[in-house]
Amino acid sequence: MSKSIVSIINQKGGVGKTTTVVNLATALAEMGKRILVIDLDPQGNATTGLGRSNSEEQKNIYNLLIGRSDPKSTIQKSCVENLDIIGSNVNLSGLEVETANDPKRAFLLKKILEENNDVFSIYENIFIDCPPSLSLLTVMSLVVADELLVPLQTEFFALEGITQLVKTIDRIKIKLNPSLSIRGILLTMFDKRNKLSSQVDSEARKYFKDKVYQTVIPRNVRLSEAPSHGMPCLIYDKNCSGSKSYINLAEEFINQNNQPMGSAA
Repeated sequence: MSKSIVSIINQKGGVGKTTTVVNLATALAEMGKRILVIDLDPQGNATTGLGRSNSEEQKNIYNLLIGRSDPKSTIQKSCVENLDIIGSNVNLSGLEVETANDPKRAFLLKKILEENNDVFSIYENIFIDCPPSLSLLTVMSLVVADELLVPLQTEFFALEGITQLVKTIDRIKIKLNPSLSIRGILLTMFDKRNKLSSQVDSEARKYFKDKVYQTVIPRNVRLSEAPSHGMPCLIYDKNCSGSKSYINLAEEFINQNNQPMGSAA
């Protein structure tokens, strides 16, 4: 089975990265896909959002990256059938300093996935939740990814931030990962009562054209509440507008497989 590694990335915080990782992965798993989430954010929100503890001292991405554990023992089952997770905890925040003398540190995760293909090849998609910065951890996810999914909140300055992100992606393509591409841009926190949301929607589609998903994620209280209950919104309240939008996104995501999105440029 050929797997696709998708990093969910935006250097801004609070744009819906983790919400997207958790709920898109859940929607795909509920459609029968085998999915793995790798939580590469020291905050560990994707970990807790999928029903695992972010204070787990042994089974976490930090121990895997420093060679203290192996992939098979690090992968845990989430609260969703068909959906596994490599969780994170706060120890991960020290990785950049600890690997400062390693010239190949940006390739750590890529090397692990390639050398343990027998473990990872069972998954149809591997989603990586990135921290809200352009740090080593984010670069690591850009190096290993086949494709990127970029959540873009429909608010002022959002497009300005994404222009900077595209420049970073292009630099990574030249130096570290020539096959990297943007799979799609997802508009999040859309408020149809707010004129600005519609303006950002229009500008994004004008600039990025068919890379912008037709599905738009609304501002939704249930999406915000679900993580505090340690579960994806699709389990917390399947009938709310947020859950329905992620189910639509999953269908759109699957249908993309026959239509490669081209380069990031």
